[in-house]
Amino acid sequence: MKVKITSIVFLLFSIVSFSQTKEINKKIDYLVDNKFSSLDIIDSVLRKNRKDKPILELLVKKSKEKAYLEGEFYGSNGLGRYYRDHSIFNKSITFYKKALGISRVLKDTVSEVKILNSMGSVYRRQDDIRKALNYHKEALDIAVHIKNPKVSIKKSISISQNSIGNIYISLKQYKLALNEFKKSIVVQRELGHKLGLAINHQNIGNAHEELGDLDKALNNYKKSLNYNNQISSKIGRVICGYSIANVLIKQKKYNKAFITVDTVLQTAIQQKDKYYLSNTYSTLGLAQLHLNKLDNAKKNLTTALKIATEFNVHTIVVKANENLALLYEKQNDFQKAFNYYRIAKEEDAKTLNERNLLYVSEIIAKYDKEHSENQIKDLAKKNQIAQLQITRNRNIWIMVLSILALTTVVFFSISKQKGLKNEKRILSLKQDALRSQMNPHFMFNALNSIKLYIIENDQKKATSYLNKFSKLMRKILEASSIQETTLAEEIQTMKLYMSIENIRFSNEIDFNIAIDSNLSLETIKIPPLVLQPFLENSLWHGLSSKKEDKKITISIKKVSPEYIQIAIEDNGIGRKASAKIKAEKSINRKSIGINLTEDRLLNFSKNLKNDYSITYVDLEDKNIHTTGTKVIIKLPLF
Repeated sequence: MKVKITSIVFLLFSIVSFSQTKEINKKIDYLVDNKFSSLDIIDSVLRKNRKDKPILELLVKKSKEKAYLEGEFYGSNGLGRYYRDHSIFNKSITFYKKALGISRVLKDTVSEVKILNSMGSVYRRQDDIRKALNYHKEALDIAVHIKNPKVSIKKSISISQNSIGNIYISLKQYKLALNEFKKSIVVQRELGHKLGLAINHQNIGNAHEELGDLDKALNNYKKSLNYNNQISSKIGRVICGYSIANVLIKQKKYNKAFITVDTVLQTAIQQKDKYYLSNTYSTLGLAQLHLNKLDNAKKNLTTALKIATEFNVHTIVVKANENLALLYEKQNDFQKAFNYYRIAKEEDAKTLNERNLLYVSEIIAKYDKEHSENQIKDLAKKNQIAQLQITRNRNIWIMVLSILALTTVVFFSISKQKGLKNEKRILSLKQDALRSQMNPHFMFNALNSIKLYIIENDQKKATSYLNKFSKLMRKILEASSIQETTLAEEIQTMKLYMSIENIRFSNEIDFNIAIDSNLSLETIKIPPLVLQPFLENSLWHGLSSKKEDKKITISIKKVSPEYIQIAIEDNGIGRKASAKIKAEKSINRKSIGINLTEDRLLNFSKNLKNDYSITYVDLEDKNIHTTGTKVIIKLPLF
């Protein structure tokens, strides 16, 4: 009798399952055959099945066969979300990238922004801060430039701000994080979006908890839980459960913390999201640890560590190791405690150094970029004014033609035009000089050197290098606004430049300056930063390919009452060998510095009695072997 009942139940289940499969196939065929362009229509048909992996895979397969891009997008996006929620991050990114490409083919900006935010979220869960930040910023940049944004775009802007706030928390920049969350929650309040409000209050609580304001943290976590209860979000309840429990542990309310987190454990297991599950086990184990339930604590903390390690949940890897260290300390097993504590600190220091580096590098790069862009914009405005001045004066001279003789008008007009054109040329040279000195290769390499010292935890060298780099940037920006400087100031700037470059060459370069004792460098005027391109050439074309014994010498002397001579000599591989290496490279460094310097020297010497000259000398020994290159620059004194 029991066998018959079982058979009947199985038969009924098979019939229902077959019927449901047949119904789903009909729905997908209906969508694919009609090729609806509206994603809302697709969602209305498949809303109940949008988390069902086989159905999403079937939709993608049939959409590809019929070249139905909207259907393929919907299925790929759904699979990206499915794998993200199951902490299978590599597959999640693969499907999100497919969806992103399709959204761009369809020119669907709304979907593109959503996918970019989703990809940022996946990378953030893996603590890949750089990629997460890039995707969220790209989404935000696109969204804020959309005119008359719809509700979905406003939500996406809020999501980007919220996610950037979470990245700031990872960087331990909690006040900056709060600023982002406060901007994000404004949009969610305007829209009355309860899920968004739940997420923002959760994150605001997290920032306050890290700042040590536990009352504010608990208040925001409870607000988040209230919204999650209103929308029946199971995963939201899990997050609030272990977050509230963590605050209670810090308040030493261990029993209450244990009950709170234990209540949501089964829900966390059912949701299958390893990111939140590892958090739950970690918090539960910590509560049990403080209640001296050490066996249970060890079991749950080990489970948290195993899940976090397998699914790359880095924050829990650190926390679980710290808590296991505390557990073994309580058991007086100090060797194991030390091992777990060491692993936790090594992991945390490694990631934290990388994050701090990213943060510092971005702030410096942003500061320098803004300053250089402002300088360039200012010069461009002056250039525009000069152009307008030319036009205005041309019109004035046309009016004067009726009063003055034709020859007089032509004479003054040409004279004025030349003066303004010269002024325009000076401004253009300033712009070009600033761009040349703000060499992106040099700035990138300098910041990478700072990165190395930070990673090596050499704060003294990092601070010294950063100070030198800042001083050099300031001198370059200041130089862009003047036409000439003293030779003494130029030599100081070149010393600063070479000290920075020499650090990146591991201080292998022997750099010396020999100055004629009869010269007064303070009274000699030259164009600012005129020597830098020649030193750069010596470094990159002369010495970079040489193994040892690298030397650069600057010699300054007065060769006649009318001229001073500046010689820059290196013992590099020589111009011929350098040219051969450059020709063999598939990618060459873009160099416009020497040509620009010659233009500047030409403009500088126009107002002087004598002209400048630049001579290149290939140095050779008695066996006619190349021993280096010397550049001789003769500058007029008047």
